[in-house]
Amino acid sequence: MSSSPKIRIIGELINNAYARARRAWEARDVSGYQHLARMQAERGAEIVNLNLDGTQRIAVRPEEMLEFLPRVIPAIQDATDVAISFDNPGIAYHRTALRALDRSRCRSKPLFNSLAASRTHLDEMIELVREHDMRCIVMASECFRPGGGSAQCLDPRQSYETVRHFVDLLVSKAGRTLDDIIVDPGLAPVGADTYGLVNIGLDTMRLCSADPHLRGIHFSVGLSNFAWGTPKAAKPLLERAYLTLGARVGLDFALANVEANAVPLPEDHPLVARLEEALQAGRPQPGESTEDAGFRQAAAIMVICTDYQEE
Repeated sequence: MSSSPKIRIIGELINNAYARARRAWEARDVSGYQHLARMQAERGAEIVNLNLDGTQRIAVRPEEMLEFLPRVIPAIQDATDVAISFDNPGIAYHRTALRALDRSRCRSKPLFNSLAASRTHLDEMIELVREHDMRCIVMASECFRPGGGSAQCLDPRQSYETVRHFVDLLVSKAGRTLDDIIVDPGLAPVGADTYGLVNIGLDTMRLCSADPHLRGIHFSVGLSNFAWGTPKAAKPLLERAYLTLGARVGLDFALANVEANAVPLPEDHPLVARLEEALQAGRPQPGESTEDAGFRQAAAIMVICTDYQEE
């Protein structure tokens, strides 16, 4: 069997969507966070993502997060020296987190997760990236409107132009190199993707990888979004198959679960070809709408899931 491509992992398990993190949050148990950070680092995560947001199961007030950050960040640094990814749309979260971080104890740059066209304090966020010498994730799934504001990208060209815009901003205003920039092209649930967003993300990476002016940037996705809603037996395999396809067009990072979906499938695994065929089915034919193609893609994914359920 052929080998798997290499993907660098941003560990996603410190997130209240997961039971262990949720229990640690409810008890404000820093040892629980230390365990999750250490375990992910030991399993190969190069960066540990810190997301304290609420979910459908648990409400979290912003002031609770800000109060807890100065306790939990030093505790995580006591457990591991891998870089921390600070994951929140609010600038107060990042300012508080960076005050609590001891850079001398990190083996690499901290990660700002994430910059996007819709952020209300984007200029200040870019300044934080410069001031604290950070890497950053840039969301390519949102574009800047010509008259102001933002919108979802529904075309890979829009996403590519968004990446070019952010690269110009980050190089000129934040002193970043291309190696400091990680582009997230967006990743929709493949079984409910009636707008062709999965293919838009793959095509965005193709466009960026073909541009010599962008050579050296990185790409990442939130992998657990991909197979959301699919059966338990198929979910991690679908996610790993996506990593294999993504690596072909430049994907080299993933926000992923080191216990389930962090290792791409080998190129010759049959599910890789089947997923590629399903995604090709999701591309509109002449005269078709994206919704028509999306339903065909969803049907192909359902067949794959049914086959894996029967194994």
